Amino acid sequence: MRRRFGIVGFALHLAGAVALLLWAVRMIRTGVERGFMPQLRAALRSANGGSLRAAILGVPAALALQSSTAVAILAAGFVSAGALAGRAGLAMTLGADVGSALTARLYSLPVSALTAPLLLVGVALFMNARNRPMKQAGRMLIGLGLAFVALAMIREATAPLRDSPIVNVIIGYLSSDLVGAFVLGALLAWAMHSSLAAVLTFVAFASHDMLPAQAAGAMTLGANLGGAAIPAVLTLAAPSAARQIILANLLFRGGGAMIALAALAFLEHELARLGPSAAEQVLNLHLAFNLAVALLALPLAGGALRLAAIMAPDRGTAPGPARISNLDPSVLDSPDLALGCARRELLRMGEMVHAMLAPVLGLCSKWDDEVAGFIAEAEDQVDRMHFDIKLYVAKLQRERLTDAQSRRAMEIAAMANSFEDAADQISTQMLAIARRLNNEGRRFSDAGLKDLTALHDRVLGNVQLALNLLLSGDVESARHLIEEKDAIREMEKELQARHLARLRDSSASVETSNLHQEMLRALKQVHSAVCIVAYSIVEDAGELLPSRLAGARDAGA
Repeated sequence: MRRRFGIVGFALHLAGAVALLLWAVRMIRTGVERGFMPQLRAALRSANGGSLRAAILGVPAALALQSSTAVAILAAGFVSAGALAGRAGLAMTLGADVGSALTARLYSLPVSALTAPLLLVGVALFMNARNRPMKQAGRMLIGLGLAFVALAMIREATAPLRDSPIVNVIIGYLSSDLVGAFVLGALLAWAMHSSLAAVLTFVAFASHDMLPAQAAGAMTLGANLGGAAIPAVLTLAAPSAARQIILANLLFRGGGAMIALAALAFLEHELARLGPSAAEQVLNLHLAFNLAVALLALPLAGGALRLAAIMAPDRGTAPGPARISNLDPSVLDSPDLALGCARRELLRMGEMVHAMLAPVLGLCSKWDDEVAGFIAEAEDQVDRMHFDIKLYVAKLQRERLTDAQSRRAMEIAAMANSFEDAADQISTQMLAIARRLNNEGRRFSDAGLKDLTALHDRVLGNVQLALNLLLSGDVESARHLIEEKDAIREMEKELQARHLARLRDSSASVETSNLHQEMLRALKQVHSAVCIVAYSIVEDAGELLPSRLAGARDAGA
């Protein structure tokens, strides 16, 4: 009984350590996203210069975000928005796989003595910094320190289990069944939603002789398959161009992992060449595998994308199931339920605005009748949802509402108005500009299109943040969105000034000058419209003054 209790205790210790590792990795990624995402997205957008450049940029992006999946999703978004070519997007994803493997290698360095200083400096920055980047840098340092704590906990938890008969039976089975170990590694990476965390756990087991190098290597190869499958599932509803680069990466990384597993079964003794210990061998196998996949896949990227296009063809404009409104009239006598229905319909309305905004700028470079038709049809749907929400809220207000319920109802109506304004800017302004360019056979200059792409991408990211806020109500993210409104306004002024400077130097197209400036203003108006989501959240938190966020200390939150 005592032994059984000890095993249960060690298992809980291990599970807690893995949970802390996942949380630490998420903290680092959150710090990057909240403090440095515009700069990171701008750097990744510049990858259109070639596949090699895109692959190289994918490496530090995965190091920063602690996730190849996050980079893959970003690359897919750039491709679907027309900001990145499919080949460059695939190359960036392959580079991110290498970056994730390199991250695992860096975590294995003997730097545990830095844990306490990382936590100390990180907490000090996070608690006292006056600006957002420094505050989020503190968050990242805390996450890094906690990751080292978690890895130490994993090593501590695994050491006593070496003498467990049950564990020895499991180890013996995994050692004799590499396919089973491969499948288990894939499943664990999927369950953790992080191939990085899964690989670090396998390495910790190998470092205490809990797993022989061959079994740990098989599980690590399985984690590569599981890690490549995660973004494939997350992008099932994405446009075909985005799905194709993710699927091509799955073919390369997942298929390569299966081939490497077959080689591993016949080359057991060759693992010793990769390092003096089982842990070193597994880490170096992981890094060497992803490097080899990237180097072999880059020349074959075009063929892989054509194969992926066959496997994930464009869905076209085939009619889908009839749209069912969330506005249930039967719950109007239950205000809280009715408000929930209205908010769900509002979220759907916002998602439609996001879907309209993503491809519209790409029409300025390459006109597509189907995309233009989708935007026009989507605008009609947004108009209908806007009218339906207003009518629903008006009917709801006939009921006896509390002050809080009445305020929420008015907020939903105001947000619906703003989302309709945003859709109108996209369909009547931005789409009209793109159509005029196509009809007249003109194009924006390379420098002008680069500026527009930068603003469009930042606005698109903030629209997604606004939609997330509708679900989460997170105060810190709401503050960030309000700060972004000021940042976008300043960015639009800067880009207008840059455009005028190019006109003075005769390096900008005079024929498209007005259209360029109108597109900048339209993007700013779309952004201003969706920022309304944040104001009610910070107001409820008591952090909104009549003209600005309350307290200078909150500006960097």
